[in-house]
Amino acid sequence: MRKIKIDSEIILAEDGELLSDILIKNGKAHEHPCGGRGTCRKCTVFVDGKKELSCQYRIKSDIEVVIPEESEILSVTGAEESGKITENMCFVLDIGTTTLALALVSLDEKKIIKVITRTNPQRIFGADVMSRIDYCRKNSVSELQGILADEVNKMIENFGVSEIDRMYAAGNTTMLHIFFGVDPSSMGTAPYSPVFLESKREKTDKIKGVKEIISLPSFSAFVGADLVAGLNFAEMPSEEKYNLLIDLGTNAEILLFSEEKILCTSAAAGPCFEGANISCGMSAVDGAISAYRKGRIETIGNKPAKGICGTGLIDIVAELLSDGTIDETGFMECEEFEIAENVSLTQGDIRQYQLAKSAIYSAVLTLLKNENVTFENIEKVYLSGGFSAKINIQNAARTGLIPEEMKDKCVPINNSSLLGTAKYAIEQNDLTVFTEKAEYIDLSSDKYFSDLFIENMQF
Repeated sequence: MRKIKIDSEIILAEDGELLSDILIKNGKAHEHPCGGRGTCRKCTVFVDGKKELSCQYRIKSDIEVVIPEESEILSVTGAEESGKITENMCFVLDIGTTTLALALVSLDEKKIIKVITRTNPQRIFGADVMSRIDYCRKNSVSELQGILADEVNKMIENFGVSEIDRMYAAGNTTMLHIFFGVDPSSMGTAPYSPVFLESKREKTDKIKGVKEIISLPSFSAFVGADLVAGLNFAEMPSEEKYNLLIDLGTNAEILLFSEEKILCTSAAAGPCFEGANISCGMSAVDGAISAYRKGRIETIGNKPAKGICGTGLIDIVAELLSDGTIDETGFMECEEFEIAENVSLTQGDIRQYQLAKSAIYSAVLTLLKNENVTFENIEKVYLSGGFSAKINIQNAARTGLIPEEMKDKCVPINNSSLLGTAKYAIEQNDLTVFTEKAEYIDLSSDKYFSDLFIENMQF
């Protein structure tokens, strides 16, 4: 057995064990956005003073490990906290792939009392749902369920309330499977079949002080209850008009809807907006460049620049396009463009952005084409997701993330999943009116998407 010293604690390990596996097993949270493939290079630790990737380092001697301190990811919910403690209350939980948001709601006042957000601790198993599904397949769902339940319980302690009858939960389909302890492995390979899509009710002893958990229904394996909640919160368009709801993230979920019709799809944008496959990319934590214009940078917490988060990436690409540093094909003459000290954008980073923005833009156009809808027919474009409120819409359109024709129709609504779930908890409206008339468009077999994706790779 080998001895591993971490923060004055000694952990025993076998020869050949991966350091990342040891850290996970012993609750030493450390991000592995790429799921341990060694491609994101975000799980750097110091082993006897030397930088190493924990997911690639195998134990062969006694070592001392130092884990760099990680900050909470900034998450803006957009919730108005104006309610007061009353007799009749519930919890509302949004289980995002990246962040968690928990609200205490007064059902008497029909208002949100307080919201707490945290980083989803499952990020140590990978930034995207497929990495986590793969972990469940190789190991079990219980580990991911347990670490999530533990974090939710810690969040509940901050509210200072006693027993609550119900918790309403929303999230993508994979997150809900894990939350209920249901193995999501069947969604990891074709035909990507979820175990359940309907609303699920369960008595629980895993979440402290909550008698029953109720989930919202999902649309499909890759368009989940978070989008059902978002649709519940968004306004329906005028007669003969359509609205769009775009939930920006690693797996971008998109709805095109009217009073009569709902089309939905999901686009594998990849984790570039989370910083996972960007060379100096990082989550929205202190020190992340969040805005950029003509060489002037803004960072989260006004801290010295350490890397680039999603909104900063959009701004930087837009600025470099405007001054000609990047051409319309995405080519940049210099291999690396310095943004700040030790922070730069590479040619490879630009290609990653092109893949992500083309996936989202092309998915939107695919829905419009399938329904024979033009830009003029669109009344509003709701943008949701962890960083939607901070996006510079002009720059998003300039880089081809959203259609130029719709930039003036964009309405950021922050965490539409949390807000829509709170609305459901208060109003108890019938959500099956959405799920029963929704049609899922599979982009992998769609007649339009492939050509659109290639076409929209350029700026």
